[in-house]
Amino acid sequence: MPSEELQQVAFEIILHSGSARTKVHEAFGAMRQGETTKADELLEDANQELLLAHKSQTTLLQEYAGGEKIDMEIIMVHAQDHLMTTMTLREVAIEMNYLYQRSA
Repeated sequence: MPSEELQQVAFEIILHSGSARTKVHEAFGAMRQGETTKADELLEDANQELLLAHKSQTTLLQEYAGGEKIDMEIIMVHAQDHLMTTMTLREVAIEMNYLYQRSA
């Protein structure tokens, strides 16, 4: 895979995971205001962004599984880190929203 294509995939992952992270932080704000239904909606919006990021990642993995040589670049390492930390943050936010709902 040419370097430019790999960078494009990395930036797609960063874009969508960054959008997801923004939604998660908005959900935290909604939770603090007692708006747990709104937080649920924001966390679902975040999930949709993560699915788009994952789709970009899956395309890359399929090419690799098909035998294409892929030279790893630092931007892809950053993109993967961004994606995984946002996925983890969303999982924590889901649990926090559940706890907010139980304590209300």
